[in-house]
Amino acid sequence: MLPDEPRPPTDHTPRPGGGSGAARCYRHPDQETGIGCSRCGRPICPQCMVSASVGFHCPECVQGAGREVRKATTRFGGQLTADGALVTKALIGINLVVFLLAAYVLKPWLAEDLSLFSVGPQITGYPYGVAAGPDQWYRLLTATFLHVQLWHIGTNMVMLWVIGPSLEAALGRIRFLAVYLLSGLAGSAFAFLVAGDFMNSLGASGALFGLLGATVVMFKRTRTPLGPVVALLVFNLVITFSLSGIDWRAHIGGLVAGALTAVGLMYAPREHRTLVQSLTVAGMASLVLLMVLVGMARYGG
Repeated sequence: MLPDEPRPPTDHTPRPGGGSGAARCYRHPDQETGIGCSRCGRPICPQCMVSASVGFHCPECVQGAGREVRKATTRFGGQLTADGALVTKALIGINLVVFLLAAYVLKPWLAEDLSLFSVGPQITGYPYGVAAGPDQWYRLLTATFLHVQLWHIGTNMVMLWVIGPSLEAALGRIRFLAVYLLSGLAGSAFAFLVAGDFMNSLGASGALFGLLGATVVMFKRTRTPLGPVVALLVFNLVITFSLSGIDWRAHIGGLVAGALTAVGLMYAPREHRTLVQSLTVAGMASLVLLMVLVGMARYGG
């Protein structure tokens, strides 16, 4: 008999008067039945029958089967989705909208309000921008979505489309977004920590370097040949330190943050994955805050 093949009820409880009689439902003893659960064999009446591919199941077996089914996840614990690049597309869309507004519609004041601008009191007598205090710290994030030149937005969004989907598909949407945002924030915070007395920076490059660092970790974790991604990383580092006007501090800060966050997300033991990954994200966010606070101690009013 196959596991789910219909079977007669296995209830052989003696009946009053010595007769065997029909089996009675294990949940409704007043109901006689000739049907048993195709899994466990317990007698079940029409009220308790749950249709299955073969025969009927009792409520307990149905509940137990539901508890045994686990949701499919990505290799690193994210939920599988039909569109594995949805967050990547959304990030590209946000960057493009902000670019159009800052470069053509609300020019120039929007770029001035969103950029990673900071001037310490030793230069002007009182601080401006990020150095002015928490009400200006929003610039640490908004600057990562700001571009005002066509070549800048173009190269950054091509890079995001090249490396984003594969990383998002492996991590899942929430973890991928966490790596992107933390990398961007860490790049901004490190730039402020190093040069917050006089600086103005913008662009998604810090976040993108974080994705590059995370991709290197992913390739290492999955034993994928590292040559292509390392070559891409080295090429971008050469550009960073060869051309003037590029904020290397945001690139390096984002790269280190992305790689460290990816290590915590991708090497977390399965039995404690959620805890380790949560602590990794919280720890990186705390490091970002620490850099900002140290920068404020150096450049704030």
